Amino acid sequence: MTLKATPLNNAHRALGARMVDFGGWDMPVNYGSQIEEHNAVRNDAGMFDVSHMCVVDIEGPNVRAFLRGLLANNVDKLQVSGKALYSCMLNAEGTVIDDLIVYFFNENWFRLVVNAGTAEKDVAWMQQQNTATNSGLTITERRNANEPMALVAVQGPNARAKVWQVLPETQAASEAIKPFNVVIVKDTAFGEVMLARTGYTGEDGFEIGVSATQVEALWNALIAAGVKPAGLGARDTLRLEAGMNLYGQDMDETVNPLDAGLAWTIDLVSERDFIGKAALLAKGQNAQFVGLILREKGGVLRAHQKVIIGGNEQTGEITSGTFSPTMQEAIALARVPNGVAVGDTVHVEIRGKQLAASVVKLPFVRNGKILAA
Repeated sequence: MTLKATPLNNAHRALGARMVDFGGWDMPVNYGSQIEEHNAVRNDAGMFDVSHMCVVDIEGPNVRAFLRGLLANNVDKLQVSGKALYSCMLNAEGTVIDDLIVYFFNENWFRLVVNAGTAEKDVAWMQQQNTATNSGLTITERRNANEPMALVAVQGPNARAKVWQVLPETQAASEAIKPFNVVIVKDTAFGEVMLARTGYTGEDGFEIGVSATQVEALWNALIAAGVKPAGLGARDTLRLEAGMNLYGQDMDETVNPLDAGLAWTIDLVSERDFIGKAALLAKGQNAQFVGLILREKGGVLRAHQKVIIGGNEQTGEITSGTFSPTMQEAIALARVPNGVAVGDTVHVEIRGKQLAASVVKLPFVRNGKILAA
């Protein structure tokens, strides 16, 4: 199978990146030291090629009404142009087709950013619902459009300042926006630039959208400004420290989002109906999503390890685990039975041993500060 490549593929190879197959995409896992890349984001500024993610523009007079029914979070929260919202998109059974970000530009134009590995099924689902509801919308997958869009995430305490060194014409518009807001600015050097104050690391910064023809020049300019390229390895340890779910690992089409710690993204309060709402109300929450810190030496926490609660009567499962570079401890996200409380001690089965771990409130790390101990 031929792997898909982002417009930055040659740039990654020129930097000596170790490339891997990531959901059918040829992507950099690191450029030498994953730990250095992780620490650059926590302490200074690092950047990720996220052009494998799929930008989807939905346009037409009925787009808000369409998204009210399509998404589990309520797009009526988006009343000011440039606001963003995180949501799940569910099937009729109330399980997760994908998690995504939706940006509101005007009543005829919303933009979604969906995961790379789910993009084809996501767009097919949207088109199916567009037809079923007779909404008459235009749904455009921007990476396959006439003018493909590329995405670079610049993250860290100094990320925004370094972006403004490279894109000074965007500073006036983007400096004022709060987290989970977006602006589109015309830049003399790079053309139309989207700057979204969103990210997947627990640090501040921008996710930047530019034309695929301009992204390599932007990437190289950011390197010259002192932004460190970072790969999938650091992206995973950073998002796990930040307590952020990864689709396909922490939730998927077999998982109720209420059991994946995503209740805050589901609007069950308003009278608005949406796909999967009836199933969610019928099922309710049957498990909870927590953080774990390993308290005994002898292993690293990994996905699919069994979590034993109270002498083997009940069990849970780790969904994501790693060694935290910031905390210097083994940490994990886990789905455990209702009733397990923050501060409880559980045991994780690692290579035939049962090692003690503490249940903690997520996130582990946010804005450079360790919050869980």
